[in-house]
Amino acid sequence: MAIGTALSEPPKIHRFPQSKYVDSVRWLPPISALDRWAVIAVFDSDSDSSSIEIHSFTQDPSPNLTPHSQWDAPSRVSSLTTSQFKHKSLVAAAAFSGSLHVLLTYAMDPSSFESELSVPEKALHDGPISCVDVMDSGLECVTVGEDGRVNLVCLGESELSYRRIFDSSGLVSFTSAKWASPSEFATGGFGFSLQWWDQRKPGGAVSQFKGDWNQRKASGIVHSIDIHPSRKHTCLAGGSLGTVFAWDLRWPQQPLLLSGVGSGEASCSPCESEVWEVQYDPYVKSSNVGNVSSRILPTMICSEDGILAVVEQGEEPIELSAEPCAINSFDIDQQYPSDVIYSLEWESIAILTRP
Repeated sequence: MAIGTALSEPPKIHRFPQSKYVDSVRWLPPISALDRWAVIAVFDSDSDSSSIEIHSFTQDPSPNLTPHSQWDAPSRVSSLTTSQFKHKSLVAAAAFSGSLHVLLTYAMDPSSFESELSVPEKALHDGPISCVDVMDSGLECVTVGEDGRVNLVCLGESELSYRRIFDSSGLVSFTSAKWASPSEFATGGFGFSLQWWDQRKPGGAVSQFKGDWNQRKASGIVHSIDIHPSRKHTCLAGGSLGTVFAWDLRWPQQPLLLSGVGSGEASCSPCESEVWEVQYDPYVKSSNVGNVSSRILPTMICSEDGILAVVEQGEEPIELSAEPCAINSFDIDQQYPSDVIYSLEWESIAILTRP
């Protein structure tokens, strides 16, 4: 595997040990160009307690993460995402107990939470919420679970309202979700399955795919989905066995396998373990100059075997970091895409800066 081949020099990595297990990390959308904030979901195994913390990130005189505030969660966080809502930073946290919590920061001071709205456990899902994703405007969330339910949650001035748009009664399980537009979103689940939903066409998914291209892969799970705002017809998915693939709605039964066992040459797969998260990488410029709409943009992944890498269609993967433990989550700073924050299984947070 190429290590930093597309970079002029190796990336700089700064690690920040924590006293608790880090379940997930996300950058907060910027309120001011001068301030940078990260939100972190942590779990304390000694006290069996969970919380969501806001940290400031500074680089002068040296990179540093400083905790500013925290919100105590009723149970361990299963999914974490951020967005903006009316000039405030919004944090949506789903819990293993089945509850959903939407936290808003102060408009002029994102270092602390101003308010919290929630949906109690059992209201949305019978069991843990596998994934929550927030629309770019922050007005609506989608939640999915292994119980086979898909819910839409609307953010009001003082409460959250919700409605169930699908319930498979456990016959189909969902593990991931991602908005594509104000009316469309994608979900993923077992069997490397993907579904496309359109609120203008109620009753169920309008398109479906099951990744049965390889018998060994038929039992795999989609852990993460991403959709590029300029190419909403293409759904990117990462999951078991190092698998990363793209599902183009224009050719719904012809997925493009970017990584994983069976993707062709061994060098095309940066890892063979669980891919926990995938995100389109705006920092790496695509080397493909052919038909733009049919090419898959560079994609960053993190894995159970400690790999943080960028994969691109037809190119050698770029390994950014190889850690001695699992990388559970990561997030690319959309304002400064050279910076990536990620969480390590060994109770640490790392920030990687590319030249």
